Amino acid sequence: MSQRQPAIVFIFITLFLDIFGIGLIIPVLPGLVGEMVGGDEATKSHMVGWLMALYALMQFLFSPVLGSLSDRYGRRPVILLSLLGSGLDYLLLAWAPNLWWLFIGRIVAGITAANFSAASAYIADITPPEKRAHGFGLIGAAFGIGFVTGPVVGGLASKYGPMFVEMDGLRLPFVLAAIVTLLNCIYGVFVLPESLAKENRKPFHWESAHPIKSIKSLSRWPVVLSLSGVHFLMNLTHNIYPSLWVMYTAKRYGWDELDVAISLSFVGIMAAIVQAGLAGRIIARIGERRGLLLGFALMTFAMVGYGLAPNGTVIYVVMFIGALSGIAGPAAQSIITKKVGPSEQGEVQGALNSVASMASIVGFILWTWMFAYSVAPERTFPMPGISFLVAGFLTFCAMLLGRWALVGEKEIERLEREGGEV
Repeated sequence: MSQRQPAIVFIFITLFLDIFGIGLIIPVLPGLVGEMVGGDEATKSHMVGWLMALYALMQFLFSPVLGSLSDRYGRRPVILLSLLGSGLDYLLLAWAPNLWWLFIGRIVAGITAANFSAASAYIADITPPEKRAHGFGLIGAAFGIGFVTGPVVGGLASKYGPMFVEMDGLRLPFVLAAIVTLLNCIYGVFVLPESLAKENRKPFHWESAHPIKSIKSLSRWPVVLSLSGVHFLMNLTHNIYPSLWVMYTAKRYGWDELDVAISLSFVGIMAAIVQAGLAGRIIARIGERRGLLLGFALMTFAMVGYGLAPNGTVIYVVMFIGALSGIAGPAAQSIITKKVGPSEQGEVQGALNSVASMASIVGFILWTWMFAYSVAPERTFPMPGISFLVAGFLTFCAMLLGRWALVGEKEIERLEREGGEV
């Protein structure tokens, strides 16, 4: 495919913009909600949690739909239409007059962000099996760079934007996000070829697009089904960052929007380095199975470190270790895609995104509720770090589940080699 390289660049930019949009609102959403509803930290925390949970619910409902549509009509139209909708949604959020419009905006944003399933399937289409760990490492790199630029733009625009533009600093970042997203959509019209060959397409069935049924369909691949549980726990614990990072660091260390932007930029830079360069090399050296388990071990250590760090300086040391845990995601994705045929990649990625969205729905409510409880005015001894300690325990459980799944896979492979019954 002569246009393969521009296509990879476009997919990378698209995934980056998905995370850019999330990272962009992390520093400003709590402040914007606070302006609209007022109240104490606990009240604001609950409302932020519901807004993010609604976003995740839409992803849960529409990820399998877009994934299955991409198996039927191709990845290109699904990705481009989702980008168009996302850009228009940012404009809606920029001028939302009240909290209800924020809720409408999060609904649209969740639907359009479901294009992640089609983009993931696109990577599986154009990447040979032996290089998929590296290909999915690009997803992690996009996440990292998105978390570098998104919070920085959000933090700087909210603080300094009104000096140059007559607009509320909490709303200006959404206009900037709309501009870059719509420009990327136009760019994709010219550079993005279709990756799914017509002979590999299959009819669209609502059964495969139903979020619950699509998850149940993973039972056709026992290892994929087991790793979907790992996928759930990994996303559940990772959602603690967009849920709590702003409020947690403000409460415990007195950080403002710019401090948060700098910290998330550091995390993003480290994650991009790990995902774009180190993840593929580490996994190639130690294998996908060991890479998965090592990633979860490091992630467990990082979560506990965040919960116990006595000051902001120690947090940065923990961030470095946490970034190295990013090898777990590409390792898991590579294992999963090797178990699935080319005509089913979109369906499986859509189901996995529904799993991730379920984790987000639970996570956004769980973490914000737990934080609100721990810092409520009636608490004699506030415990803002307890959420991260619980996340560390759940990450450790994910590591144990991953080990169990991989041991089962090795046993299946042994029986297949010996010609026995599986």
